[in-house]
Amino acid sequence: MSRLTRSGQHQRWLVGRSSVPGWIVASLLSFACASSPLVVPAAQPGSGADYPSLGSDWRGSAAEILSGAIQIVTSNPPGDEALLAHWLADLLSDEDGVETRVIQLEDGPRAALWARVRGNGQRRPLILLSHLDTVPAVAEEWRVDPYAGVIGGGFVVGRGALDAKGVTVSHLLTLVALARRSAPLSRDVILLATPDEEAGGLHGAALVARDRRELLGDAEFLLTEGGGIMPGGPGQPDVWGVSFTEKTPCWLDIVARGLPGHGSVDRPGAAPKRLIAALGRLDGIAGDVRVVPPVARMFEALAPLAPPNDRDHYLNLRGALALRPEFRDRFLADPGRAALVQNTAVVTTLDAGSLVNVVPAEARATIDARLLPGDSCADFAAQVRAALGPEVDLEVRLAFDAAESPLRSPLMTAIENVAAAHEPRGIAIPRVIAGFTDAHWFRQLGITSYGFVPRRLRSQETRGVHGPNERISLDNLTLGVETLLEILEELER
Repeated sequence: MSRLTRSGQHQRWLVGRSSVPGWIVASLLSFACASSPLVVPAAQPGSGADYPSLGSDWRGSAAEILSGAIQIVTSNPPGDEALLAHWLADLLSDEDGVETRVIQLEDGPRAALWARVRGNGQRRPLILLSHLDTVPAVAEEWRVDPYAGVIGGGFVVGRGALDAKGVTVSHLLTLVALARRSAPLSRDVILLATPDEEAGGLHGAALVARDRRELLGDAEFLLTEGGGIMPGGPGQPDVWGVSFTEKTPCWLDIVARGLPGHGSVDRPGAAPKRLIAALGRLDGIAGDVRVVPPVARMFEALAPLAPPNDRDHYLNLRGALALRPEFRDRFLADPGRAALVQNTAVVTTLDAGSLVNVVPAEARATIDARLLPGDSCADFAAQVRAALGPEVDLEVRLAFDAAESPLRSPLMTAIENVAAAHEPRGIAIPRVIAGFTDAHWFRQLGITSYGFVPRRLRSQETRGVHGPNERISLDNLTLGVETLLEILEELER
């Protein structure tokens, strides 16, 4: 367990699953009394602080910083990201040339980290966006304590190593490297690490985009999660996947109600029976296979890298899926590809009582539906409501409209040029992703936003995202910073 001693105040931070110290509680209570959002300057650490030092070479501190960040538990719900935001801000507070603030977005222990390295003002800023919260971890499924931040075997292991505390640490170290640069860039570079992304961002990025636009500095570009580097096969270049749009969520709550009673009596109108019957009518609700324009553009770009027999099919994906049954079967057999050409609706939670001999009065389920860009959650929810029937209620928990960034921009060109100059060589490909990130909140403001974190990850390495034994290699931590710096330098041209 890491420990931060604040000698000047005789206070101590216990990082991990310890109680929140008094000075943080006092700060949070003062936030709760405020009538409007606050910008809180980072607290200054005492001379006796023994948290990781950035030192003269940031490479030596990357793993230790990420380990400490993992130890500060920010599982969402409830999130409680303020402690981590303060801890990271303190790491930056002695770094000349880095402005650092903790941004309280609403009442309670939730906050964002904001930091900036100023350029010479000739161009508009670029934002490096990540998030501080994580999904929960079930310790029994892991080989190590998911919140211990174990460093070993060339990896940092723990919840958030990939999604997205590792991204935050890479962005933080990128700012440190920029601040130590002999000459400023032509633009400001802003770090923004928000709360609540894993629950949709309504208590994080959405509040920044709506209420705190001054923090964005009239930014031109934004980079966040949602893409990366897929190592190529023998004789093939690496694929640098850069997401420019996403499927959109349509999260639905389904509720069935009925008379409660003793489990020894089979009641036809019991809530669990009604729920099960309704969910059984959802087969096929996701809809037909369709190729929307952003997906068509993605596969056109992938065509040169496809197997020779599939290249023409990728160039005309809509026609191939309609007219080539053998190709269609192969294409749809891959769940990742199938999700890009149809809406999906997956039952993710069920809740219906706690005693084996009691019929509950209420039974609930949630549906995680992901819609193709351009589709409406209101229309999809109406379709689901009609299929479920009148015996259950439906409510929309989360939905937002799709947003798309341009395929061509100076930032995309910079990524392409850096990819081509790397060894092994890379090719940048515009991607549509089946998940969603916080990027859409900023695309809707007109900021050209791409999902790209420069890490070389094979498909098996990404399984830790939202799963057990999440880890990132020390090489990827370093690569993430060095490649971001190369992209920023290339963007100067």
